[in-house]
Amino acid sequence: MSDNTRFKKVLNRGEVFALAFGAMIGWGWVVLAGDWIGQGGSLGAMIAFALGGLMVLFVGLTYAELTPAMPKCGGEFVFSMRAMGKFPSFICTWAIILGYVGVVAFEACALPTVIQYIIPAFAQGPVLYTIAGFAIRIQWLIVAIIVAALITVINYVGIKTAAVFNSVLTVVIAVAGIALVASSVVSGEGSNMQPLFEDGFPGILSVAVMTPFMFVGFDVLPQASEEMNIPPQKIGFIMMLSILMAVVWYIMIIFAVSFVMSKSDLTAATTSLTTAEAMSKAFHWEHAGKILVIGGMAGILTSWNAFFVGGSRAIYAMAEAHMVPKVFARLHPKFKTPGPAIILIGIISCIAPFFGRRMMVWLTDAGSAGVVVAYLLVSLSFLILRFKEPDMERPYRIKNGKLVGLLAVALSLAMGILYIPGVSASALTKEEGIIFLSWVALGVVFGILSKLIYKDKFGQSTNLIYPIGSADRKAQDAAR
Repeated sequence: MSDNTRFKKVLNRGEVFALAFGAMIGWGWVVLAGDWIGQGGSLGAMIAFALGGLMVLFVGLTYAELTPAMPKCGGEFVFSMRAMGKFPSFICTWAIILGYVGVVAFEACALPTVIQYIIPAFAQGPVLYTIAGFAIRIQWLIVAIIVAALITVINYVGIKTAAVFNSVLTVVIAVAGIALVASSVVSGEGSNMQPLFEDGFPGILSVAVMTPFMFVGFDVLPQASEEMNIPPQKIGFIMMLSILMAVVWYIMIIFAVSFVMSKSDLTAATTSLTTAEAMSKAFHWEHAGKILVIGGMAGILTSWNAFFVGGSRAIYAMAEAHMVPKVFARLHPKFKTPGPAIILIGIISCIAPFFGRRMMVWLTDAGSAGVVVAYLLVSLSFLILRFKEPDMERPYRIKNGKLVGLLAVALSLAMGILYIPGVSASALTKEEGIIFLSWVALGVVFGILSKLIYKDKFGQSTNLIYPIGSADRKAQDAAR
């Protein structure tokens, strides 16, 4: 494929960092912090995020080495293809797309919730229908669909536009979060943090199992690596910095909320936005919470926007390798964006609000399970390539790589086991299991149909980097 048909290299370092960090902090810190504290206790919730962060840090190290070594659109798809071949690569990429689609749908449902907090009258009006106990109103749908269309257009016209959009909003999020933490130190009390633990170790695990969904986002960078105008070795450094900052962010938010809000305050909270209520209490000003929610709204948009980038590039990479319909492998001739894949994710964003807020919880856990599957396979790919191709060029080489790979595999596997029904109290519920298995079934259908339609081209792409001497490498060379 000629260079003039590929992506534009336009992203600078700040935009790359904002893309990853903005994706990871999203909206969950505003709406779920009270739940985390309630389930694990103040210190227990912080430990849970430290444990989840540890797993993600080790996995992130594998990404940090692999991305500069194979800076191609598709990220996980490219890594696993080179290490393990077609079918593991299909599974890995399909799993991470579930995580991306889950976040996109989550944010589409979350945005109207924010507006209801800022403008209480927004929650009024006729009820169209009720789903899982939640009333769907016309204004809920209209706002969500309009913003979904806006995010779709921003991504369609170019990744530079999307990146600048993310960078500005990330600053807004940072200001809101820093204000909360600073005010909590002044206004809070240590006694409010009791109980430090809720339900002991099981309580910690119940929070830890949610953390992969909160930390997913740094893996957007490999998807957009062809569009970065920075030295390859800098990609790994920026990725690790974004993960560390996200871990610190979540722990500090949990600390701030628990330092200001006692257990009775959390129980008596009038809304699900306990972080916003903590801000109001810390400032002794009712409208302070609304200011924080504006920061949370910025988080919705940064996360939503980033996963448009990640999801569309992952779908594009699979289509380019003849693993899903080739229509998704088209780049816009002017904007150099994967237009059909972006439109598909935009349609999902528009449909999600019709299922209401309960869908947010189901997608969080089902998407988390998909993310952990992908992380496990990327960690395995990292380890396999360290043994199979020790001399592969690695601009950002991790020290003690084999040990790091083993730990990343072990931690990902341990986290994944927690989602299996009957293993822990944090396993997928019936609804979440249906979402996960439905996604698996859809992947099987796509895989079989693509294999039947494209035959030997299945898994073949002129853009992939195959091991020297492999059958795929020879087929690629022949195609050229």
